Amino acid sequence: MNMFELRVPFFLPLWRRVAVTLLSVGWAILELVTGNLFWAILFGAIGTIATWQFFLSGWPDEASDQESKE
Repeated sequence: MNMFELRVPFFLPLWRRVAVTLLSVGWAILELVTGNLFWAILFGAIGTIATWQFFLSGWPDEASDQESKE
C-alpha cells in the first residue's frame, strides 16, 4: 500500500484527476516564480505523485469501470 493512496472512488471522473494534477503543478510553478522554493518543492512533489498514480501506474479507465458495474 502506498503512503498517499489516491485510488479512491472520488477520483474516478477524469476531470477531477486532471484538475488536481494541473492545480498542484501550476501552484508549484507559481511558488517557484515567486521565489518560495520550499512550497515549490512540496507542491511539485504532490503533482508528481498525482501524475504517477492517476496517469502512469495503470489507473482504471472510466468506461471499463462503468461496463463492469452493469
